Amino acid sequence: MLTITGNGMGEYNFDNLTISIENFDTIICDKNFIEEGQNIKKFAFKEAQEYIVENYNKENILYVVTGSPLFYSAGILIAKKLPHEEVRMINNTSSKSYLLEKLLISETEVNTFSLHGRDRIDLNNFLTNKYTFILCDILSIDKIKEAIKYLNPEDIEVTMGYKLGYEDEVIEQINIFDYSFKAFNLTFPYVVLIKRLFTPKPVVSMDSDFETERGMITKQYKRHLSLQNLDLEANMVLWDIGAGSGSCAIEAFKRYRVKTVLFEKQPQRNEFILKNLTAHHVCDTELLEGDAEHLFDTVESEPNRIFVGGGGAKVIARLPYLYTRLSQKGVMLINAITLKNLTQMIMVLNEAKIEYKVISLSLTTYKGKLDLIEPERQLFQIKILK
Repeated sequence: MLTITGNGMGEYNFDNLTISIENFDTIICDKNFIEEGQNIKKFAFKEAQEYIVENYNKENILYVVTGSPLFYSAGILIAKKLPHEEVRMINNTSSKSYLLEKLLISETEVNTFSLHGRDRIDLNNFLTNKYTFILCDILSIDKIKEAIKYLNPEDIEVTMGYKLGYEDEVIEQINIFDYSFKAFNLTFPYVVLIKRLFTPKPVVSMDSDFETERGMITKQYKRHLSLQNLDLEANMVLWDIGAGSGSCAIEAFKRYRVKTVLFEKQPQRNEFILKNLTAHHVCDTELLEGDAEHLFDTVESEPNRIFVGGGGAKVIARLPYLYTRLSQKGVMLINAITLKNLTQMIMVLNEAKIEYKVISLSLTTYKGKLDLIEPERQLFQIKILK
């Protein structure tokens, strides 16, 4: 039989357990625990799992995890490998419950994810509610700081919960933008609670919502079609090449919660992109300024989607390279507004033996009281599936 329980908040010990440990044959806990005893085994997760799977039907085993066994716990992973009737779960206080009780915040106002041992922020849960609770490790603060670099300091309020349950616990606001948290030893357990102070912009944007250079923007209807054809899903990585005003990448973030990398070489357009990223509160994004064809190699992240909205002949010549960078089952969508560019793109793709589909879009809008005709340039789209 396996019993899984948490030790609650505080030191790595058994002081806050809600059950007696005397009747168990074996007690398993993490190597960080300070408890000692003849029947106490301190294991890493893999060792603990192997021992429990092999002996749960021979011994009465207690597995003690940190915090709550129901909150980002290895206990749940092991429990799923055993027969249901052979597992008993005893809950305890999680770091999230502990902090919210201290700050008098409702669970319904909080989204949660873990950056402990993880590389990527979960954009589905990041600043999509009034509060965002994040489990952290020594590297997490820098990842959060990078993700919010285009926000203004007054857009968010950050509270650190440091060594929760310890005698020297700290719950206080920090300025994550100026590294005021450097006084903390981040090797100790800590969490971060971010309060969103801004009102999110509408998910679907008008063209007038973006600052542009002489109207250099993918117009609203074509932007909608392009995003639809990219088949985006949350937490994908999207490269926007020839970003212009940044409208496509920004709306992709707001609609689908994707990580975006924008490439734009024109300095004036980059200034507008920066303003638009801040105005629309875009997170976990990167603006690369310069010739895109020279910047591709500097990006380590593997794109799930690539949108080519500009860049000229030199970018067209590198379409085969971009195809190699796409993840498996990735999508590349290329917009062309001249037959010359379309012809060049098709020639390059044919030479590289890359399969594609082409559609053309002719769009006319009617504006004003007189319904004045405003035809837009014909758009050609090339869609490539990897």
